[in-house]
Amino acid sequence: MTVRSLTHRLLSLRTREALHGYAFIALWVVGFALFTLAPLIQTFNYSLNRVVVTVAGVNLTHMGWANYTRALATDPTFGEMLIGYAIETLVAVPIVLIFSMIIALFLNLRFRLKGVFRAIFFLPVVITSGPVIRELTEQGAATAPGIADAPAVAEFLAQLPGALRNPVEYLLVSFILILWFSGVQILIYLASLQKVDQGIYEAAAIDGASAWEIFWKITLPTLTTATVVNAVYTIVTLSHFSENKVVRYIYGQTYALQGGIGYASAMSFLYFAVMAVLLLIVYLFLTRLLGKEAR
Repeated sequence: MTVRSLTHRLLSLRTREALHGYAFIALWVVGFALFTLAPLIQTFNYSLNRVVVTVAGVNLTHMGWANYTRALATDPTFGEMLIGYAIETLVAVPIVLIFSMIIALFLNLRFRLKGVFRAIFFLPVVITSGPVIRELTEQGAATAPGIADAPAVAEFLAQLPGALRNPVEYLLVSFILILWFSGVQILIYLASLQKVDQGIYEAAAIDGASAWEIFWKITLPTLTTATVVNAVYTIVTLSHFSENKVVRYIYGQTYALQGGIGYASAMSFLYFAVMAVLLLIVYLFLTRLLGKEAR
């Protein structure tokens, strides 16, 4: 076989592999274009217009960036909610990550009924559908309001600035709800832990490394990728949660007399922009922090 024929055969193989890969993702690309990209473009178009729905159809009146200006400059409720959402998310993410990592380390040990405990921690992910979590929230099962009423906590909250008081109080009261969303993160951490070669731990123990040193020098660097993935997943999950205050406010403005579809669309894109900035901040912070720990 000559070099030319071998090269031609390799190129043909690579071409076939590429075609197979494109075939696998083609369905996703088509679905994304039809059900995500097209609605996004239409929503952005709505955000630049005053939208009036009539019997004859949808009437659009071009307003430029007026809806965005109104949301940022003349709607104090929306601005306050965005700030509260950002603070609550930045505080909730480390809580979820630390709790998930601790539970994953516990579930990675050898003990009886380990599968039962794994199911218990993952069960909230299965049952937290919209109607279920809404009913639990309305019944008060997802919160602990008595914590904020404690004298010491109330005094602590009173000393905080106004911008921090409401988010911190929300986290104290709703920490049960926050931990409720840790099931997937626990599963990702557990899968990462099970991929670590146990021989590394044995070698470190033989060299005299303590359990604390093993955690910081072996376990934590191994979980770097899982931590970044979990942080991104947590932000996205908390952001599109049906009981999220910002989501509910935007939904309520959709058909309000003082709002409308165009105004709600503008707020949606502003909300998405804030979420994207939070994702970027958390991603850069974790990659640099965990990168230093790995070194």
